[in-house]
Amino acid sequence: MGVNTGHMRLSCSQTRGPHGQDHWPASYPECGSNAQSPIDIQTDSVTFDPELPALQPHGYDQPGTEPLDLHNNGHTVQLSLPPTLYLGGLPQKYVAAQLHLHWGEKGSPGGSEHQINSEATAAELHIVHYDSDSYDSLSEAAQRPQGLAVLGILIEKTSVPPFNVRELLPTELGQFFRYNGSLTTPPCYQSVLWTVFSQRAQISMGQLEKLQETLFSTEEPSKLLVQNYRAPQPLNQRTVFASFIQVGSLYTTGEMLSLGVGILVGCLCLLLAAYFIARKIRKKRLENRKSVVFTSARATTEA
Repeated sequence: MGVNTGHMRLSCSQTRGPHGQDHWPASYPECGSNAQSPIDIQTDSVTFDPELPALQPHGYDQPGTEPLDLHNNGHTVQLSLPPTLYLGGLPQKYVAAQLHLHWGEKGSPGGSEHQINSEATAAELHIVHYDSDSYDSLSEAAQRPQGLAVLGILIEKTSVPPFNVRELLPTELGQFFRYNGSLTTPPCYQSVLWTVFSQRAQISMGQLEKLQETLFSTEEPSKLLVQNYRAPQPLNQRTVFASFIQVGSLYTTGEMLSLGVGILVGCLCLLLAAYFIARKIRKKRLENRKSVVFTSARATTEA
């Protein structure tokens, strides 16, 4: 996730060269702090929070009348958004400012910044909002705790018709992960309230290839703009909250194996117990039969 807060020179791949992400902390110390984004969300370690309300996007389905600015800022393609778009369901009113994408390169399976259970997708959409109740601008809010709220939507490739912004929002807005993090590009301010949706959006292979093959960086010499995503950062004791219970992740693989073995052993114990009880009952019946004295009816009459 990038926000224009001054002049920033980044490697177009964000991974290689003297301006790659490994060198960011030297020029931007906050990039080496302990609450950075993105992260690898491990669903068996998240904390279920039933109090997290579903997000309420307002104005997202209304195109408006003013043209929107779409431009290549040197490390991503960015679309400005009008302030008529805002989010409900958060502690403050967060007004939309811009959206942008992160992606990999052709032939590479990864491209998203966030990962879920160490699995990356082809791309990731970030819709950036700022706290308009407390701050006058995006740049001011970017330097304040929870000044920004970003929606992160993981995108996987498939065969679908062209999409618009509203269609990229998941149909299930109530299933998401929430944590406190940072911008994913310098200066890496730790001011972002992140919402990463569990449900993925989809784009076609052709649309993904257009991102990977048609945009170039602004550095000299100009290079193809690819791999503009940051690697997952350490969680560092932060809590990741989930608004829903992971049905398939209530137990880890080890726990499931232990549970299966426990059930199997329990069943064997029950079968053995039933076998010995039945054997004991059968033995007692045989002993009772041997101890019975039979008296004929004739002998009884004569008596």
